[in-house]
Amino acid sequence: MYLVQAVAQRVPERMLSVFLRNAELLKFLTVGGIAFVTTTGLFFGLKWTVLHGKPLTANMVATLIATVLSYVLNREWAFTARGGRQGRHEAALFFLVAGIGMLITQLPLGVSRYICQLQAPHVSLLVENIADFFSATILGTLLATAFRWWAMRKFVFPHPVAPEPEAVPSAP
Repeated sequence: MYLVQAVAQRVPERMLSVFLRNAELLKFLTVGGIAFVTTTGLFFGLKWTVLHGKPLTANMVATLIATVLSYVLNREWAFTARGGRQGRHEAALFFLVAGIGMLITQLPLGVSRYICQLQAPHVSLLVENIADFFSATILGTLLATAFRWWAMRKFVFPHPVAPEPEAVPSAP
């Protein structure tokens, strides 16, 4: 807590108020950043090793692992001020939204690979990897993130949780 206070004291008040008003979005984007790094590392690691020649499968496996991580971080940190659903129902909705997000992520990669033919032997290995990175990791992630932000607030974590009233000591 001391670290947060120390950082908050150094941030200009005008900027701090913007951060506080958008705290939920900033937390969501931070979780997304962690999931992005996880997905990217796993995608290329799998694509270049055990799933060589199967980029869609590698991307889906990487995205699935990052999605589980994302659920835990979103539930426990980004959307702690929201609720309104039972745990199993919330988790099912989260993974449904994430599944739709995964399909959205796959679309640009599929178009790049199989419609635009941006894969070896049609292009160099360098061009293939740059196209995969841009289509799956950048464009697909941006499109899916916009969808997930909307769907998480609308369906998965729909209601702000009312703060617990402070206990007032009874008079003797």
